[in-house]
Amino acid sequence: MARVPTDDSRLLELIARIYDAAQERPLPERESFLRETRKHLQTDTSLQSSYVYVETRREQKLDKRGRVLEESVKVFESYPGLPGEKSRWERLVAENGRPRPAAELEKVDRDRQRQAEALATRLTEQPAKERARQERDLAEQRREFEAIVDDIFIIFDIDMQGREAIEGHDTIALSLTPRPKAKPRTHEGRQMQKFSLRAWISESDHELVRLDAEAIDTLTMGFGVLARLHKGSQLSFLRRRVNNEVWLPASVTFHGGARVALVRTLRRSGTSEFSGYRKFSVDTATTYQPPKTQ
Repeated sequence: MARVPTDDSRLLELIARIYDAAQERPLPERESFLRETRKHLQTDTSLQSSYVYVETRREQKLDKRGRVLEESVKVFESYPGLPGEKSRWERLVAENGRPRPAAELEKVDRDRQRQAEALATRLTEQPAKERARQERDLAEQRREFEAIVDDIFIIFDIDMQGREAIEGHDTIALSLTPRPKAKPRTHEGRQMQKFSLRAWISESDHELVRLDAEAIDTLTMGFGVLARLHKGSQLSFLRRRVNNEVWLPASVTFHGGARVALVRTLRRSGTSEFSGYRKFSVDTATTYQPPKTQ
């Protein structure tokens, strides 16, 4: 007696057909796909420069068996830096579920106001000099980033693995394996040599959607005596499309160990979650409601 398909079985068959059809579609031509992807590579700092957002950082200290010994949760409001600043301005608004005292926030805001006023004074008194300095700094940042991107293609053998869906977006999965004899030209490139990577690139607009990295060797940080990141440490990075116009960080996850001062081994697990993106303007209010922490 033939079995009558249930609604669930029909759904599973449909999903299987869709999956098979996706795999049967030929993958993009490798070289042209990588060229287009490279054109879209930008630092998230530059992409976030028009946005205000909330970042929730969770950090866990682990024992040798991976059990949680201690956890901390901090919530920041993040604002674009002042013209000429290389980093964003972060405003700690809550820690471990407790809002930061209003008096402390007021002091932080007053200090920031003084910094903005000092910059405005410099721009008024020496506008040409200040703008020239900012342009030089921006040009230098662009040169440094281009050198790092060059190193990516020097260091890694890049292979297409297939087509995968991530949060409803068709992506092309890539594996990036370090070449044993590659000679990167930047400090960041020499660090990248210590990792194997998997990347998922949006097929429609060539933007990075997800990146997974695993340390394949011990990585020395600082000046060689501050810390060493252990082999096997893992980092995962996810981006989402915001306002249907730009891909921005959604979350970063880390799990691994580091030896600090070459003596004490610390095991850590942590996440940063990014939310509440909205366009920045001089009228943007600092009235976020921090997300609830667990």
